[in-house]
Amino acid sequence: MDHQRDLDDARSALVTVDHGRRRVIDEIDVPLWYWAGLAVGWVALGVLADTGRPVATAVATFAFATAHAAVAPGIITGRRGSRRLRVSAETVPAHLPALIVGALVLLTGATVAGSLVLESDGAQHPVSVASVAVALVIVLGGPRLLAAVRRHAGRGPALA
Repeated sequence: MDHQRDLDDARSALVTVDHGRRRVIDEIDVPLWYWAGLAVGWVALGVLADTGRPVATAVATFAFATAHAAVAPGIITGRRGSRRLRVSAETVPAHLPALIVGALVLLTGATVAGSLVLESDGAQHPVSVASVAVALVIVLGGPRLLAAVRRHAGRGPALA
């Protein structure tokens, strides 16, 4: 009888640990202000590119990239999604920053391709239009990417 109670206690403890682990995994996130700021910057650069001032566009692009390089390393790890908890590095998939940077590279290509297609079609502000479309993908897709990462992290082993 004691053996059965020990098994029940062990199962209960494992369930408690698994619930705690899942609560921590739910905290893997990138703050919404990151996605919003990225989208606003993306649109601003697109609008500026359509003004036909290449020096101003280059300077703004450099400033945006520098600001992103300063902020992103501490944010795109997914470890600081909220102020309540800092998720340990072992819990967050190590490839999360690479996923985000890779997505940004693809979105840059999509912006350029969209701009070229729109320009060939005679659009007046092709980079602005393409940038707004990509900004929507950033704002809507960024959180979805993190949700997929959380789902994948939740499938890992409960106890290492």
